[in-house]
Amino acid sequence: MSILEDTDAAAVAAAFVDARRAAGSPAMDMVMTMVIVVPEDVAEDALHAARDASKEHPSRRLGVILGSKRGPSRIDADIKAGSGTTGERALMRLTGEVVEHPESVVLPLLLPDSPVVVWWPTAAPEDPASDPLGRLGSRRITDAAQAPRARSKALLTQCHSYAPGNTDLAWTRITPWRALLATAMDDVEEKVRAISVSAEHVSPSADLLGAWLTDRLKAPVTRKRSRGPGITEVVLTTRSGDIRVSRKDGRLATLSVPGQPDRPVALRRRGIVELLTEELRRLDPDDVYAATVRRLRRDAARSQGAG
Repeated sequence: MSILEDTDAAAVAAAFVDARRAAGSPAMDMVMTMVIVVPEDVAEDALHAARDASKEHPSRRLGVILGSKRGPSRIDADIKAGSGTTGERALMRLTGEVVEHPESVVLPLLLPDSPVVVWWPTAAPEDPASDPLGRLGSRRITDAAQAPRARSKALLTQCHSYAPGNTDLAWTRITPWRALLATAMDDVEEKVRAISVSAEHVSPSADLLGAWLTDRLKAPVTRKRSRGPGITEVVLTTRSGDIRVSRKDGRLATLSVPGQPDRPVALRRRGIVELLTEELRRLDPDDVYAATVRRLRRDAARSQGAG
């Protein structure tokens, strides 16, 4: 590892080259750049998650800590490449005036002719696509469930500022739920008349799942509160009975379909590494997410109007 104090982007780039040579790996076969915008207290955990998620997609990982804007501009960096890490990484701490222009530091370090993914593990800007670092990305990943406060509002904020290339890990978390419910619906020809989603009081994923189901099935959704963990039950009401997915422990669910025996289904909650890995497999805009965001935004506006 190289530690650079009061440095600049050119020195960081040179340190990457030196680290690769020292590790005997002049060519790293990296396929993308990940920019991780993160507070100091979770920076190492986020970089470790990004490292593990990028095993399928070797990358240059650039952690960016935006410190105080006071005082003279300063950049400190820890650089690591080869020898126990996939691709290469730098954790850069910015203070002073440069905090207002972090893209000036990151832009020279992006791999040429390859995708750029920007990830905010905790607090995210209100409009990621217009953020100075967000503008560098073809894919922008937020996580409303990890927002420091007002997580439901954090999701709606992301919905209102949606741009192609945006996604939220609250959406990624419900991929297994969507797959299971879609499969269950394939076995039922009747129209769904009502939908209920039970989850913890604050669950951005439950909000998105309800919006997706409403958009797909054109039926009203009721949001119910449970003790969790996460989403605990989805019920689709038809004339012949209820299609029900019930998951009480966050690991194993029971699928009930009218006229069929109940069956257990693995539906465990996934960690950040698995969620990131899924997102890195798809770097084009997600049209289904875009439609769900529009639905959630409309439903929220309608609810506020009724209130």
